[in-house]
Amino acid sequence: MAAEKIKAFADGTRYVEAGGWAMCFAWLVDFVVYLVLIGVGIVVVSPTSMVDKNLAAGLIFALPVVVPLVYGLFYTNGRAIGALVTGTRLVRLKDGGRIGAKGPWAMLVRTLLLPLLLIAILVGGGYADGNLKRGSIDVARTRRLYADGHHVGPLPTRR
Repeated sequence: MAAEKIKAFADGTRYVEAGGWAMCFAWLVDFVVYLVLIGVGIVVVSPTSMVDKNLAAGLIFALPVVVPLVYGLFYTNGRAIGALVTGTRLVRLKDGGRIGAKGPWAMLVRTLLLPLLLIAILVGGGYADGNLKRGSIDVARTRRLYADGHHVGPLPTRR
């Protein structure tokens, strides 16, 4: 296991950071699920004899925000469909704990705000800076790290 992939949470517990491609693919899977769910929602609430046109239009405009919040309810343990496919988990960087009740907010950020941020950076050429509160871990490699007895302590140095 590459030493540069081993990081430490704020409480000193070590973990193996998920790779960039794994995080990108997890996001892509979640974004595709988001788009599919919006498509299903549009079909379900499209104006029919049972749904008023104005109500249907309001529900359709609410879908881009409501869908990730509902999908995020399944994300409270840090493992949405994208994370299950890639073997990653979204955790709090403070202590490695599950994101819990902030799962819906995290999914909203992943599916709605992240694409807007990427577009803003690409179009505006700007740089996004800030402190992350959550990060992705490689579940299998972190388990192996713990099984090998490297739970806490100084981080390994690069050779």
